[in-house]
Amino acid sequence: MRQRATFSLVLTAAVVLGLSGCGASEAVETNSAASAGDGATQYPLTLDNCGTQMTIDAAPERVVSLDQNSTEILLSLGLQDRMVGTASWTDPVLESLADANAAVPRLADNAPTYEVVLGADPDFVTASFGRHFAEGGVTSRERFAETGVDSYLSPTDCDNGTSINGGGTRTTPLEVDALYAEITELGEIFDVSDRAAELVSDLQTRAAAATEGVDFDGATAAYWFADTKTPYVAGGLGSAAMLGSSTGLTNVFADLDDDWPATTWEDIVDRNPQVLIVGDLQRDRFPGDRLDEKVAFLESDPLTKTMDAVQNKRYIDLHGAELNPSIRFVDGLEKIKAWWDEHGEEL
Repeated sequence: MRQRATFSLVLTAAVVLGLSGCGASEAVETNSAASAGDGATQYPLTLDNCGTQMTIDAAPERVVSLDQNSTEILLSLGLQDRMVGTASWTDPVLESLADANAAVPRLADNAPTYEVVLGADPDFVTASFGRHFAEGGVTSRERFAETGVDSYLSPTDCDNGTSINGGGTRTTPLEVDALYAEITELGEIFDVSDRAAELVSDLQTRAAAATEGVDFDGATAAYWFADTKTPYVAGGLGSAAMLGSSTGLTNVFADLDDDWPATTWEDIVDRNPQVLIVGDLQRDRFPGDRLDEKVAFLESDPLTKTMDAVQNKRYIDLHGAELNPSIRFVDGLEKIKAWWDEHGEEL
């Protein structure tokens, strides 16, 4: 197969200046100077975060993070002393962050209630997915604001100022710059912009190394996140598409707009992917969350075992956090490269 050009993950000027949380594909404006030359944030800091205007008067002191993705960014920025609660975990915390995380209370393995969050007495709440701020979630951003709690939603969950997991529809492919925007903005909000820049640079370097020479040359893949009964797979515009676009994989569900739509096994078998990216979720929320359960199902079910990927055992297992838009996307790319180095010539 042909050699693929090195995946260049260059932080755009918009991100360096403080990209708005409305989505990486939008033209944005920053309403306040984020730094004073030495990396210090100048308050008040004003941001347009997924359609919500935010004015931060001072660095938050008591933050609750409602998703593992957000939690691991905050921990990577060295903010554990300001964290008063975490929630919504799919996997164990990154080993390199385990010590920092050990001192932070876990409010819930899944989504906490509004009362539990308020019980931690936060002055700031972050979320990776807008479902926490939607009806049926923790509570709305407006209600948090009424109690004097600022809230922040990851730009990776935004498209045209609307939360994807809060009821919106993604119209353009998610790009890695949206994740870098989240890191950069949180660095500004918490007055640790220098740390944020270092984290972004490290991710860029690792991602470039992980994609150098990797080219699946259009080989087809399906990304199975969870559930043996009603499988949830990756659509064509979300975080899995970001993994595929940088390695030459073609998502057989690229025609679906939802990030993680539910489908049927008949549909998956009909599309017959050459490779299965299989979610190894370290939880027990759905049947088949864990890798061994998924593989056992695939190889025993009369329908699924007819697929090309199953017959040839072409599985690439990624943790849930590596399939979601998080700093672990680089770990996902590194695992894909490792599989390619060993099995790429089989395709």
